[in-house]
Amino acid sequence: MSVHELLRLEGIPVYQNKMFGTASEACACPRGDVILTQDAASGLVHNSAFDANLLSYDGSYQNEQGHSLAFQAHITQVLDVISRQFDAMRILEIGCGKGTFLELLRAANHDAHGIDPAYEGNSEYIVREHFKPGLSIRADAIVMRHVLEHIPSPLEFLDLVRRANSNGSGSGLIYIEVPCLEWILRRRAWFDVFYEHVNYFRLTDFHRMFGRVLEAGPLFGGQYIYVVADLHSLRDPAATSLGVPPRAYIPDDFFDTLDRCAQIASIGAYNAIWGSAAKGVMFSHHMQLRGATLHAAIDINPAKHSQFLAGSGLPVLPPSDALSQLGDTPNIFVMNSNYLSEIREMGGPGPNYTAVDQQI
Repeated sequence: MSVHELLRLEGIPVYQNKMFGTASEACACPRGDVILTQDAASGLVHNSAFDANLLSYDGSYQNEQGHSLAFQAHITQVLDVISRQFDAMRILEIGCGKGTFLELLRAANHDAHGIDPAYEGNSEYIVREHFKPGLSIRADAIVMRHVLEHIPSPLEFLDLVRRANSNGSGSGLIYIEVPCLEWILRRRAWFDVFYEHVNYFRLTDFHRMFGRVLEAGPLFGGQYIYVVADLHSLRDPAATSLGVPPRAYIPDDFFDTLDRCAQIASIGAYNAIWGSAAKGVMFSHHMQLRGATLHAAIDINPAKHSQFLAGSGLPVLPPSDALSQLGDTPNIFVMNSNYLSEIREMGGPGPNYTAVDQQI
């Protein structure tokens, strides 16, 4: 198998959405390496150094984003796609998390069920399990939102889903939503390369993986991509007649924004990041490697308040608490420019706002 290495990161925090009760616990979280490699035949990109044994998902894993108006608009767009393609179908959401999106599906009159080992509730239509052979769960349509990038062998898993669905016939449709590798490369989005993501996809990858794609495109300002495909048409992307897959490259200036942000932080008396999910964890990690001092992470998700970020140990504060501590000429590093306008509205005119993903 011919592969080429794109990127190597050593000793990064393995958790991006798991919160810790103390700073010392957060700083002592497990670390691992990322070695991004691309398979020349299939075109697929993955972390060849990934070790699933380093990860354990439980109730401290907090990846819900529905508190933001910008993200709610994104969810509305996703619901529109699913309602258009999966009308009157029985839906199974694999990796439904806390069940937030699943409840929205049901509120929109979809016959939706879910499965996730980290589910915390007691709903009769959500199974607290990993998806595996032998589960008596059947559906006309599968939903996998931000799941496939976490699975070490994505093609094998999709084939498992295909064989398990519809009484083994392999029929049914599937909606897949993942981060977009092309956006990461184009925007020099080093903060979107982290340990929990084993795989990095492009739209061309899904056209090679499925012989029949009903709909596909970008979402959330291009940061995500989605595909609606026929499960029965799943195939080996290395064996298609589509020719040689396009080769991915990491730009030479991929990490330059970190140096600019470190310079901004060096002249600020108080430096906070807004956003305590994956981007915030990776930003704080890389900034600390460059000697920059960060004081806190701000987040509107109450489940994260008084918790600490993996790796850096930054405390997570609600906006009201953080803004009262900023002092004169503070810097707020905004992790996702999709939220910049609402963050400015909450934070007021005093801070210097730096949208990290716009510093290219």
